[in-house]
Order: sequence, then C-alpha cells, then structure tokens
Amino acid sequence: MTQTQPAEPSVAPQKVYQRDLSERFHCSDCNDPVPNVVEDFAAGDYICGNCGLVLGARVIDTRSEWRTFSNSDDNTDDPSRVGAAGDPLLGGMNHIDSTIISQRDGGSGRARDLNRVHGKATNQKEEKTLMTAFKEIQTMCDRIGLSKITSDSAKQIYKKADDAAFLRGKSPMSVMAACIYIGCREQNATRTFKEICALTKVSKKEIGRNYKLLVGLLGKPGKEISMDSYIIRFSSALDLSQDVKRATSELLRRANDLGTLAGKSPISIVAACLYFVSCLCRENEGKSAKEIAQVAGCTESTLKNAYKLLYDMREQLGKDLKMPRDLSALTPP
Repeated sequence: MTQTQPAEPSVAPQKVYQRDLSERFHCSDCNDPVPNVVEDFAAGDYICGNCGLVLGARVIDTRSEWRTFSNSDDNTDDPSRVGAAGDPLLGGMNHIDSTIISQRDGGSGRARDLNRVHGKATNQKEEKTLMTAFKEIQTMCDRIGLSKITSDSAKQIYKKADDAAFLRGKSPMSVMAACIYIGCREQNATRTFKEICALTKVSKKEIGRNYKLLVGLLGKPGKEISMDSYIIRFSSALDLSQDVKRATSELLRRANDLGTLAGKSPISIVAACLYFVSCLCRENEGKSAKEIAQVAGCTESTLKNAYKLLYDMREQLGKDLKMPRDLSALTPP
C-alpha cells in the first residue's frame, strides 16, 4: 500500500508596496485641485503660487551650472563662466585677458599706478609679445598649407627660444622662419629654404644661421630630410603618375647606395631623378628640365649638372627600372 505525502500549504504571494504615483504635491490651505507650486531656487523653497505658503525648504537646484553674463538681450554670447580653453603653449600665462585695470580715474593717478604694478606682476607685456608671435607663425603656416601639429611645433620651439633669451639682438621674423623650418622637418612636412625665404622675406643665410643655433639650443640634432616627401610634392605638382613616383624613389635609393649624387642638395637630387625618369616615360607624358626646375625651385643648370652624374651611371642606375622606354631614350646632358 502506497502512502501519499501531505499536500504543502499554499503560500500567499507577498504584497509589494510601491509609491502611489497618484499622489500630488499641493497646498494644504488652498486645496486647489490644480496645484500651483513654484520652485524658488534662489531661496531654496517650494512656495504655493496662490497663497504664498512655504511648502518645503532646502530645495536642491538640479539645473545646469552655466550662468549667462551677457549684456545683450538675445543671449548670443557664450554662457560658460569658466572662460576660454587654456593654451598649453602659454603655460601659466592664460590670464592675459582675465583682469585689466583701466588707467582712467579722473587724473588722480591711482589706477595708473595699479595698472603698472599689475603689469609687472603678471608680465603682460611679455605675454602679449608672445601671443603676437604665435599669431604671426600661425598665419604664415596657414599660408603655405601646413598642418596644425606643424604650426604648434614651430610655436613650441619659439617659446623655448624666448625662455632661453635667444631672441636678444636678433630679428624676431628670422627666428620665426627658423622655427617654422625646424617644425616642418620634425613633422616630415618638408619645405625648402627658398619656400621659407619667400614666405618670411628673410635671407637664406640668416635662416641657416638661426637654424644651427636653435638646433644646438634644443639639444638634439636636426631630423634628416625625407626625400620621398619631396618626390610626392613635386610629382603631384607636375601631375605625374604613380609609376613615375615609384621609379623615382627606386632610382633615388640606388643613387644613394652608390653615392652618385653625394654632396648635392636634396632639391637638386630629387629634381635630377625626376628628369631621369621623365626621359624614360612615353612621349607627351614626361616633363622637361625647365618645368621640373621651376617646380623644384632650382635652376635648370643645377638640375642638368646633377643629371649628368646620373647619366654617366645610367647602366647601373637604370637597370630593371620598369619604365615604358629603355635607357637609349635618355637625353644626353
């Protein structure tokens, strides 16, 4: 005979107590079915808008922290009360526009004295001079299409030169030109001395002198110039194909390995290699020596002197260069 287990008593589900969402906050005096409760954040109170009874105290203001200090009625100014973003290039000198003491006080001279003392304490003159130099560097970098990281690098170098009292007795524009040239080399945005000279109206000799002094001041050797970037720039300006760029890079590598153009300037080397490869292109696809020299910024005679060295070594340099025409199409110098 089987025994049956007694049935377990059923357990009633526990009732979950929740807040009654139908409750409304209203005034106990007015008992208005449509309560008019005003939140006074300035005083921190809940106030009945009908009778003025204080319904609650210590109200927390959950709105945004921003406050508008604008004199215009349309509130078009920036509502931020913390000022503009700090400039890392200025260090602790971001207060340049924060406090200004007027010198006009009716002739008593107190404000003028305060302005003088405030200027000495905050070095406003030096800060304004540095800001003016930064704006000039940024304008010149934008004029030749340099990126922001390159212009910031030039500004940082100028700031180091200013801190080390490097600018004494030197033209600020010549120092700016050298800083832009170093910034271009550090960021691989190669620009020639002639381009910097045309931009800043400073002689090549002056830029070179300041460049050597700044490299010694920075305590690090100047970064080597990437000739591939020159090839890309000049080929794009001449509207040459990718095959020409590839062949020019290969020819340049071979010439460096053999030391064919040792002692020549980077511009002359790149221009001569471009002319060498252009002679091996199909007809009406290559460029003349005059066109290449004009884009590269060198004279046609300088280009042909470097090309003559390549032409003398053409059998070794042009072997398996993968161009439409063979070495017999090269133009004698």
